[in-house]
Amino acid sequence: MRPPYGPRMRLYLRIGPLRFQAMIFPKEKIPGILKKALSRGGDFAECYFENGGHSSVILEDQKIEKVITGSSRGVGLRVISGLRTVYAYSNETSPRSLMEMAGMVSRAVQRGAAEKVIPLVSKTPPFEMPVLTDPVSVPIRAKVDLALSADAAVRRVDPRIRQSKVLILDGRKEVLIANSLGELAEDERVYLLAHVQAVAGDGNLIQTGAETLGGAVGYELFQAEPLEEAARRAAVRAVLMLFASPATAGRMPVVLSSRAGGTMIHEAVGHGLEADLVQQRLSVYSGRVGDCIASPTISVVDDSTVPYKRGSFRFDDEGTPSRRTVLIEQGVLKGYLYDRLSAMKDGAASTGNGRRESFRCRPIPRMTNTMILPGREDPEEIIRATASGLFVVRMGGGQVNTVNGDFVFEVGEGYRIENGRIGEPVRGATLTGNGPAVLMQIDRVGNDLGYAVGTCGKDGQGAPVADAQPTVRIPEMTVGGEVGDGTRRAAR
Repeated sequence: MRPPYGPRMRLYLRIGPLRFQAMIFPKEKIPGILKKALSRGGDFAECYFENGGHSSVILEDQKIEKVITGSSRGVGLRVISGLRTVYAYSNETSPRSLMEMAGMVSRAVQRGAAEKVIPLVSKTPPFEMPVLTDPVSVPIRAKVDLALSADAAVRRVDPRIRQSKVLILDGRKEVLIANSLGELAEDERVYLLAHVQAVAGDGNLIQTGAETLGGAVGYELFQAEPLEEAARRAAVRAVLMLFASPATAGRMPVVLSSRAGGTMIHEAVGHGLEADLVQQRLSVYSGRVGDCIASPTISVVDDSTVPYKRGSFRFDDEGTPSRRTVLIEQGVLKGYLYDRLSAMKDGAASTGNGRRESFRCRPIPRMTNTMILPGREDPEEIIRATASGLFVVRMGGGQVNTVNGDFVFEVGEGYRIENGRIGEPVRGATLTGNGPAVLMQIDRVGNDLGYAVGTCGKDGQGAPVADAQPTVRIPEMTVGGEVGDGTRRAAR
């Protein structure tokens, strides 16, 4: 039997808990830095300080491949002038270095009179998220053991499991944001993400199952949601799909389970409601506030105040307090997701959606926890009311065109609906459609709510997010499937 790690990995495993040194932010120096940044003009100046530590454990095929720990600290300095941005960053945070960077930014502006810098006043966090087991305090050896136990749980399910992968990522980050409006916000954020993938094979047929857990939470997450159980579910799904029949292509009713999470609402709708894409006319929802864009059964919110969800925080990366933003209310578009700059362009207020991957990036409008709100119907009754169709339990990857709303998604786990009951599993299904059209067609909304977690990419930046939805029914949708020989076919 191969050892779970090689000689090099033994060196990593002797490392104890990741050391996290609190950063002392030079608060008393910040007003002078902001004043220097605006000395040659500009409408707004902002300092973003960040200090973080992180670790990752990657296991593949019963062997620890990588154990990585690290830390980073730095500062980003931004000036907005005439709705244009000048941005500089550095990992040197001494007052002298910051003054030099402020001078460099100011020379890039050279426009108009300097704005006044108002004395800083600290903001009170809108809510708290106390962490019981800080990831920084957990020894690397314990994280490795957790990955090994998850892998063992995958292998125990069935001898047809051929490959497995376990990924555990965690981190803690302190941020301080101060600006020329006198606003000072501080936040401490904890992240945890675990992903298990299982690959099952029978002859030439290969199928994959995956499960992901995570949130703005410490290692107490695994007490409520054991990683071994998630690993077992991933393996069971992979084996189950070996016995699934090819999905039938055609137009048919589709019921999306709450267990599928809000992948579709995030991709097919959410990105199109981010204000920068709206302002660039790269969204199908541009200029449509007040229009009916969805079924009256549909309300959509973006809410960064949901405790411990992966997209939650107390302040966004511009120091705006977290909030719940109503995007669609009973089918009517109510507004967009704004950061500070896009809000200035529209003469609006930021919705607290200014997010950045790190101090090296300027903030842009991003989703947080985006969801379709639950309705009043029993999810089982929705199935009983559907004579035939496709029941989707897990979504896979997909692509979306935000300009026109067209999308295509893979179905990770699906079942036939036959005579109002869930029937045999199917594989190889895809969902093809148009986001606005699907929103208008939804006719049944369940009273449940299920979350999915992940990392959303945009403009080269990753942001932790969560998506959620209840069980919903689309009366008619294009389902792509397979012919008996395994050839892909889409309905025409």
